[in-house]
Amino acid sequence: MFLKNRLPEYRKKYNLSQDKLAEMLEVSRQTIISIEKGKYNPSLPLAIKIARIFNAAVEEIFLLDE
Repeated sequence: MFLKNRLPEYRKKYNLSQDKLAEMLEVSRQTIISIEKGKYNPSLPLAIKIARIFNAAVEEIFLLDE
């Protein structure tokens, strides 16, 4: 089961590049790309960090694709 996500939308809203977001999260740009494409589900701690950066709930960014 994968998560759909609104990460690109939030990144653009906050004017953050994939590189900058990766730097802030201490992950690679490839990780951000994989999350955005739905090829990789972030760990819970990483999802929480992402949500905090955007001042949003995890559920607002990541949606369960059932």
